[in-house]
Amino acid sequence: MTPVRPWTPARFLPALGGWCALAAQFLPAGQPLRVALAAAFLLAGPGAAAVDWARPVPWPSRGPDRLSAAGLMVALSVAFAVLTAEALFFTGSFGAARAVLVLAVLTTVLTLLPRHLPPRPLHSLHRLHRLHRLHRGRDRRPDGRPPVRWRLLTVATVLALSAACGATGGNAGTTGSGSGTGSVFAPSAPAAAPSAPLPVGADQPPSTGPWHSVFRDDFNGSGLDHGSWATCYDWNDGGCTNAGNQEDQWYLPSQVSVADGKLTLTAERRATTGSDGKTYPWTSGMVSTGRDQWDGTPRKTFTYGYFAAAIKTTGQAAGMFPAFWLLPAGTRGGLPELDIAEFINTDHYADLNLHAEAPDGTNIDAHYSHGPVDFSSGYHVFGLDWEPDAVTWYVDGVQVFQVTDPSVIPDVPMELILDLAVGYHQSPPADVDRAQVGVDWVAVWQH
Repeated sequence: MTPVRPWTPARFLPALGGWCALAAQFLPAGQPLRVALAAAFLLAGPGAAAVDWARPVPWPSRGPDRLSAAGLMVALSVAFAVLTAEALFFTGSFGAARAVLVLAVLTTVLTLLPRHLPPRPLHSLHRLHRLHRLHRGRDRRPDGRPPVRWRLLTVATVLALSAACGATGGNAGTTGSGSGTGSVFAPSAPAAAPSAPLPVGADQPPSTGPWHSVFRDDFNGSGLDHGSWATCYDWNDGGCTNAGNQEDQWYLPSQVSVADGKLTLTAERRATTGSDGKTYPWTSGMVSTGRDQWDGTPRKTFTYGYFAAAIKTTGQAAGMFPAFWLLPAGTRGGLPELDIAEFINTDHYADLNLHAEAPDGTNIDAHYSHGPVDFSSGYHVFGLDWEPDAVTWYVDGVQVFQVTDPSVIPDVPMELILDLAVGYHQSPPADVDRAQVGVDWVAVWQH
């Protein structure tokens, strides 16, 4: 019978590290313990479990042999992490916690797999022992140390380079399927570098037919154009909030400013009592083409068209939720909803969403997360082409996502909104008291 290597507590350490790293994801973003546990697991856990499962002999106990094994372990861990991230990224479901969960499960499976020792005939043991004694001196370098296992180091280097290539070149486009929403188009070109100028045409609608401008604001005046913009949702009553998201801010007009050719939305840690009687720890700003109050008339609504804005995000991501989106004018909220770009506690990924309701009342969600790009380092153009048979998202003039199921595409007038929400999913760190979002221009074209 094939001998099986005995179980030891040390064999469970990589899997235990994975589940500890996953539990740490519930800590606030940037918390040192969360970062340390995740980094330690991602650099060592999956590779350690893989090497331990594959090796037929115990870990080397000294010098370069142990260094070679450690290099292979780290290279495998990095490769597993990159492949997992790319798989989640291409399916539009990337998230740090989700990636750690996948790797923790993989590490646990590798840990639980049986380790079979290679059979070795009894009559050969004495001969092997003699050969080992005969060649023991020959296997050492002049300084008495064992030789470096160059083959293992070569394998580790190749794996590390492969992982690096995958991380930098992993934007090849594929076609998949959204959550009940038909075809989805994933990126076919790398995201623009943060410091690169915007591509030619990024500030124009795509070449999908003749267009004419129906709305534009370059914010070149000395103040907000109140003929174009309200500073709250349609349920404005001395300010407003989005109670459904349990956000930390109360929106007020004072947090919206126009100067130097840009619109600025400012969130400040300042306790404000809303007209609903609740006290909100933050005050922030938003603009909408909707109503001044519930019974008012929307300033401007849109059914189909190309919507675009040049936006610079906060630079202080934790606890902040800037968004550029479309909300139904008739129902004053609810579904359907088109999120041209949302930045939920991040400056490096833009969430692009279509939310709708199926005939049976169930929710339909098509989602794609575009990045990583440092969207706080400069202005980037986020665009959405809303047609009766397709909704297509663009970032800096490049198509990145598409939904092509007409049955879920909105066909109702919608209001255009830019806001800076606070405290969605997590509140800002205690040492953060202020954040701003800049908007260089907003425009809408229609056929």
